[in-house]
Amino acid sequence: MKALRVTAGAVGVTLMGVGAFLLMDVRDLSDVLVWLGGAVVLHDAVIAPVVLLAGLLLVRGGVRGPVRGALLVVGALTMVALPVLLRPGKTANSSVLPLDYPRNWLIAVVAVATGAALWLAVRGFGRGRRRPDG
Repeated sequence: MKALRVTAGAVGVTLMGVGAFLLMDVRDLSDVLVWLGGAVVLHDAVIAPVVLLAGLLLVRGGVRGPVRGALLVVGALTMVALPVLLRPGKTANSSVLPLDYPRNWLIAVVAVATGAALWLAVRGFGRGRRRPDG
């Protein structure tokens, strides 16, 4: 388990380095800072409270964690996808945004929901197969 954490940390630090390297090509960092600030505010003021409230109101017992996790991932996906989801219609240049982003976002949301449901099903199946101590 420790090796997994170290590997995840190393991958995270590597990706942060890639992001810092890519920022060197940005001429106007103020737009990036506004976007990052907006992301923090959106997460802290909207996504996290909605996820916590939904987890509190919608589910009881041991399923609360996976449901909250799925809601957090969907919230982050939505936050990243908002610029292309809210774009104003077709662009003059079809190569600017060539993909069907709303469909792809929906596929990602369904994949997250399916993953959470499978996680709960496997965890529930595993609990049902354990022998009682005695």
